[in-house]
Amino acid sequence: MAERAPDGDAILLAPIERTGPGFYWSVGALSLLILWGAMAYWTQFREGLGVTGLHQPVSWGFYVTNFVFFIGISHAGTLISAILRLSKAEWRRPVTRMAEVITVMVLFIGAGQILVDLGRPDRALNVLRYGRYQSPLLWDATSISAYLTASIVYLYIPMIPDIAILRDRLQKRKLLYTVLALGWTGSPRQQKVLNRAIAIMAVLVIPIAISVHSVVSFVFSMTLQPMWRSTIFGPYFVVGAIFSGIAALIVAMLVFRKAYGLERYLKPIHFRYLGQLLLVMSLLWFYFTFAEYLTAYYGNEPEEMHVFWAKFSGPFWPFFWGMALTNFVVPVLCLVRLRSHTLGKVLTASLSVSVGMWLERFIIVVPTLSNPRLPFGEGMYWPTWVEWGELAGSFALFALFYLLFTKLFPVISIWEIREGRELGLKEVEERLLSYLPDTSEPAVVETERR
Repeated sequence: MAERAPDGDAILLAPIERTGPGFYWSVGALSLLILWGAMAYWTQFREGLGVTGLHQPVSWGFYVTNFVFFIGISHAGTLISAILRLSKAEWRRPVTRMAEVITVMVLFIGAGQILVDLGRPDRALNVLRYGRYQSPLLWDATSISAYLTASIVYLYIPMIPDIAILRDRLQKRKLLYTVLALGWTGSPRQQKVLNRAIAIMAVLVIPIAISVHSVVSFVFSMTLQPMWRSTIFGPYFVVGAIFSGIAALIVAMLVFRKAYGLERYLKPIHFRYLGQLLLVMSLLWFYFTFAEYLTAYYGNEPEEMHVFWAKFSGPFWPFFWGMALTNFVVPVLCLVRLRSHTLGKVLTASLSVSVGMWLERFIIVVPTLSNPRLPFGEGMYWPTWVEWGELAGSFALFALFYLLFTKLFPVISIWEIREGRELGLKEVEERLLSYLPDTSEPAVVETERR
């Protein structure tokens, strides 16, 4: 007699119900990195930005690079999840929540980079108190605040049925789940309202997400600095954000697939689809990058050519060519054929893209400031241990937030998986037949004979 398969809900709830030693080891390792970052920031707060490698003219370095990088990763949740929901892609069901959680977590980390970058963080509210809307910096603060609010709502609404399952099944943290479930009973009326709210939020977050990284690009392109003033920066940053967001989502899926035994839910087909999407974005990224640098080279303005050659053959050449290798060469080689070793190839490409997109943000920020248009001497930027500590602490804090989320809530939506099973093959068959041609009609047959 065949062994009965384990209950699907039990697999998804296992990380919440039971805590193994691996969880504590992971929390301990991440906490050490966060402690290093906290010590680095305390040193900077006490002694000032002089303990970093920032100076004139290079006043932006790791902190602004991290800011753009984390804000870019946040597009994993909104654009990927929202577009898949609106297109009714059935394979999205195990993927959407992981993407949505990435959005909320990295937005907190990304916004915090600005506070770290300020020499006087107590003056952060001056941007809102005395800010002028002629400045892209205030656009940044406004768009990111709106994006964070919309993303939290978009994450929370689809979680309500799962929170109700936790409320009814678990005794620990029952009060928390009871409050967050909002009295959910699963009635047809509640389900109808829930689906409508999810659809509305999916439509709203897409333009908000696009506007956020467009505004982030305006912080650069609205200046007269060489290699920054470009009309292509808006779509270029949006494409890069989606690119890095997909890579981060794939890495997170593979980590939790292995750690929590989610092989039955996160199948090779999911990674094949996401890998194909990653390949498309790699080609788009290469097109935008090629167009950007070709235009600068053809213009041949002296100030821009200083920055251009500093990237291609000057002191920043390892970062530039490393970016090209990790963002284009490696993903194309790994993802063109995914018939075999799908998981290994997709993981390699995603890790490569994650590194490459951080290098891309670094190669945008630092070389331009090192070769300023204003009458400053040229300068080189070398980060100190303080900035490395902040970098490690930021990534560890993001990972810890994500890990703690999985101990409180299901990382894969239980109710959406149930809904997908109930739909079954019948609806899929009906959907296919609705747009395939019906050759059994007499008129069609007669036309074919003629």
